[in-house]
Amino acid sequence: MPKSILLINGPNLNLLGLREPHIYGSTTLKDVETEARSQCDDLGVTLSTFQSNHEGAIVDRLHEARGKCDFVIINPGGLTHTSVVLRDALLGAELPFIELHVSNVHAREEFRHKSFLSDKAVAVICGLGVYGYKVAVDFVARKLSESA
Repeated sequence: MPKSILLINGPNLNLLGLREPHIYGSTTLKDVETEARSQCDDLGVTLSTFQSNHEGAIVDRLHEARGKCDFVIINPGGLTHTSVVLRDALLGAELPFIELHVSNVHAREEFRHKSFLSDKAVAVICGLGVYGYKVAVDFVARKLSESA
């Protein structure tokens, strides 16, 4: 059975490429997902994608993935800095995950410096722009290959 990755994007990432392009660039979320899907096809990994502006929908999707997915890549957006609920859902899903941010959150406002997720993440990628998604998929595919 092919290994699988769940790519989750949180609140406001539906506006990627439109919102504050000086920070996030002009690549859209659809572009990111298309590229990630192609990359996964090349690597022999199955990719599912999910985006929601609603914390509960993300929690439900993580619960649904438990036991049905091998790894999560999540750009939690602003939930990174506020959501114990998301942290608990990630831990409850019992899936390894990468925390991903397009911008360098540590070079931004003070409130963005705290993550409720990073101490439980396998890795944290930030500040690479949308290229971070490519790095995350490559890293996860290698980890999954090593564990096969």
